[in-house]
Amino acid sequence: MKKNLKRWNEATEIHAKSKDYDLESFMKGKNSLHKIELEELGDISGKSLLHLQCQFGLDTLSWARLGASRVVGIDYSDKAIKLANSINEQLKLPADFICTNIYDLPQKLDEKFDIVFTSYGVLAWLPDLKEWAKIVAHFLKKGGTFFIAEFHPFAWIFDDEHPNELIYKYAYFFGKEPLYYTSAYTYTDQEEEMYNIDSYNWQHTFGDIISALIDVGLTIESVKEYPYTFFPQFPFMEEFEKGVWRFKKDKYNLPLIFSIRANKN
Repeated sequence: MKKNLKRWNEATEIHAKSKDYDLESFMKGKNSLHKIELEELGDISGKSLLHLQCQFGLDTLSWARLGASRVVGIDYSDKAIKLANSINEQLKLPADFICTNIYDLPQKLDEKFDIVFTSYGVLAWLPDLKEWAKIVAHFLKKGGTFFIAEFHPFAWIFDDEHPNELIYKYAYFFGKEPLYYTSAYTYTDQEEEMYNIDSYNWQHTFGDIISALIDVGLTIESVKEYPYTFFPQFPFMEEFEKGVWRFKKDKYNLPLIFSIRANKN
């Protein structure tokens, strides 16, 4: 949707200046990846990797720093891709970036990869998971690995602004129509107000996600759920290690992140 694109283009400039993304440290060698994907994918040396919905490419370039032979990041935000290319002009890593709607990627790229990767806050922007899964399978080599780490859909049913407790707000089985949100701020530490306050998200169940991958012939190797997340999703959370958040005193024992690893046979 055009409103989502306008919001992401504006957010790119805010995120690039934020302490959360810490672009200055990244340019000096910091890795932006989290322990979940690092542990689950392991050594990727010499492998090719396609990163779907890469934003401005810090994770994409982090995989290149870890030894991937070639990485390609794609995103539909032209400002994000422009920034990704600008960053890599300085780093000179084996990476390319393509600006495209994910569903149009087969018209822009003719290549197969050892790994297709995507993570954190990606699926809510996609209206059609079945077509998404087809894209994943299309770009995987035979024997290749798909990996996703993502915020758990169950956690999105709650009001994230209530100061003291979890309050049910959104349907889990929401249907095909998107949810409409307005927010003057993005999710980073910056207090800069946004002009493009409108966005539309789609809710996908855990079953929707797994079934979409199975239906395109991928073999699920691993499904994991985690009781922590990488940002203060609710006001009553605590940072129990740097950049990792959970409910204070384990008040709620709920899944906040999941990961799936699948192979193409």
